Amino acid sequence: MAQTNNSSSRFMRAIQNGDYLLAAALFTVVIVLILPVPKAILDSLLALSIGFSVLILLVIIYVREPVQLSVFPSVLLIATLYRLALNVASTRLILLDGDAGKIISSFGQFVVGGNYVVGGVIFLILVIVNFLVITKGAGRIAEVAARFTLDAMPGKQMAIDAELNAGIIDETTAQKRREKIQQEADFYGKMDGASKFVRGDAIAGILITLINVIAGFGIGMLQRGMTLQESLKLYTLLSIGDGLVSQIPALILSLAAGLLITRASGRQNLGSSLARQLGFYPRALGILGGILFFFAVLPGMPRIPFVTLGGLSIAMAVLMKRRNLDATRFSSLLDEAESDEDANTPLPVGGATQGSGATAGEGDAEEAPSVSPPVNEELQKLVNIDVISIELGYSLLRLADESKGGDLIDRITGLRKSFAREMGLVLPTVAVRDNFELEANDYRFLLRGKSVAQGRLLPNRSLAMNVSNSTVKIPGEKTKEPVFGLDAIWVDENGRKTAEMNGFTVVDSTSVLCTHLSETFRTYAGEVLDRQAVQKMIDHVKENHPALIDELFPDLVSIGIVQGVLSNLLREGVSIRNLNLILESIGDMAPHSKNVNDLSEHTRRRLAPYIVDQYEYRPGFVKAITLDPKLEQFLLSRVQRTQFEVSLTIDPNTAHEVLSCITRLMSEMNTEGYTPVIVVMHELRLAFKRFFESTLPRLVVISYQEIPVNTEIENYGIIPAPMLKEETTPEPAKTEVTV
Repeated sequence: MAQTNNSSSRFMRAIQNGDYLLAAALFTVVIVLILPVPKAILDSLLALSIGFSVLILLVIIYVREPVQLSVFPSVLLIATLYRLALNVASTRLILLDGDAGKIISSFGQFVVGGNYVVGGVIFLILVIVNFLVITKGAGRIAEVAARFTLDAMPGKQMAIDAELNAGIIDETTAQKRREKIQQEADFYGKMDGASKFVRGDAIAGILITLINVIAGFGIGMLQRGMTLQESLKLYTLLSIGDGLVSQIPALILSLAAGLLITRASGRQNLGSSLARQLGFYPRALGILGGILFFFAVLPGMPRIPFVTLGGLSIAMAVLMKRRNLDATRFSSLLDEAESDEDANTPLPVGGATQGSGATAGEGDAEEAPSVSPPVNEELQKLVNIDVISIELGYSLLRLADESKGGDLIDRITGLRKSFAREMGLVLPTVAVRDNFELEANDYRFLLRGKSVAQGRLLPNRSLAMNVSNSTVKIPGEKTKEPVFGLDAIWVDENGRKTAEMNGFTVVDSTSVLCTHLSETFRTYAGEVLDRQAVQKMIDHVKENHPALIDELFPDLVSIGIVQGVLSNLLREGVSIRNLNLILESIGDMAPHSKNVNDLSEHTRRRLAPYIVDQYEYRPGFVKAITLDPKLEQFLLSRVQRTQFEVSLTIDPNTAHEVLSCITRLMSEMNTEGYTPVIVVMHELRLAFKRFFESTLPRLVVISYQEIPVNTEIENYGIIPAPMLKEETTPEPAKTEVTV
């Protein structure tokens, strides 16, 4: 008894130290490839190859879901390499000694009857069955399964999110289902590639056998003085025996791969599923018995086999009919027999079927099932669109997976807090999900379902930016920083250290994504703000300033007007934290104008100290670009105002010259470390900004009236007036550009 316990404990320790066993096995394969192997050891290794392939086949029969044997692609690769190593070792013995051990000799003599022609035919048939039938079919199924699994992942993820939001499942269950979906995608993707190993193994078996025959034939006649017949018989039989010994395990593993990839998830093993679905339909068995009897009475047919099988089929059909054991009843008995075994096994649930499955079968079978309120809520959530969402390619999912060290979710939360403190706007929750339509390393940001920004990351690399103009060449993949378009390089750990030592700014891939997201927040903050968010902000102000809110609403302005003003401010990067001051400014101007643009410009003047402060390069001083007075007067004459919009209409040549000058001066200011700012007249500011913002989205335009009295403007450069046309009559529409 003690000896049995010791053996069991040693076996368990061996399983726990499987990494050492795997390393030893792979090292043994390398040794077999290089060093000669004695015949006795080769026999043991060949027997191990056959036994291992049979073991895998038996395990697959009892596997209930393909994902339960997720290591099979790796096992297939290891077994293929192992057989090829044995082929090399046996070839060495065949060509050197004319003897490769008892197993190969037995396959060459006993299995094919010592006839090398018959052996060659059997070998070719096995190769054809393996290569053209099993391997090709399994490879095609693996390819289709991988494609369908990846295509279905977004829908499954949405179904899980819907059930979680509806309260049908908890967070733990949702996480387990997400992990299962990820495992399925990994498994079928690997199986698609692993099928190529089997195909290559079959081709290698044919080539190795041909090489053995030709080389052995030459060695026998030229080096050993054997006759043509003796050499042909000896080396052909040994080569075919070697090929059969290799092809039989290969055929078994190919069959195992085909069985595994064609398995559907279920509660029974393969044998029980086959018996359940094929063998226990009384009517089918009765018809089968009649057909077999028909074959028995045909002239020339052997009667005993057909009569025996037909009688057994009819007897089983009658027995099942008498016991009223039809297919449905038998299935229920199988479920009861396996209930104890399945007590701790979670059932796979696909998408939203979980919710309806809870009530299925509880009422009368003829009664139409009612839809419960949680299901309605779930369906409603499926049509909702996230305000802000991030879609990640497959390789970037680890950035959001806390179990793999990903901190993307926490950093996004930090970004939202920072944005709220700085800009005064609480952004909605950011949804993070996978999208297998993207490239593996790509990501994109969506605003209400529309893509507004995208980029590419290398998750295991860092981004190095040469902000110090270093002349050192850093090895890596060249790219562009996604926010400012700077030249950058993706570097590994060694490259990161070199880059940091030479003055490069180096950030990890998650920081690159978060920086891009933060800039996207700023760019589209005005579009994110909706009326509901404005109402919450106003309710918050009303708690401490009820008189202000009562004055504004509903007599002076509406929620929509306030939303328009706040959106205009956010659109130009102006913080709305001073909401009290903004509402007071709106209240002062509202009796005179309800135009959102007029209200926005008036509010900017009230917020001037807070706006200009962020552009000062030192306290009280702002570096700015100004316009030539002639140009300013010309542009002011081309401003057009409507009830809803302010635009600037100038000819293309003038627009091009002004734009070129602005771009040059902005580039110079950026190089010297200044924030590019243009100062214009108040009446021109908004039209000028709207005209050029599509080309220069980072252009800051402020008016002279917004400059505080204690702030001094230092002129960095003047935009000269180009050759302006005399304007007596309006130019033809085709020569003008209107924004």
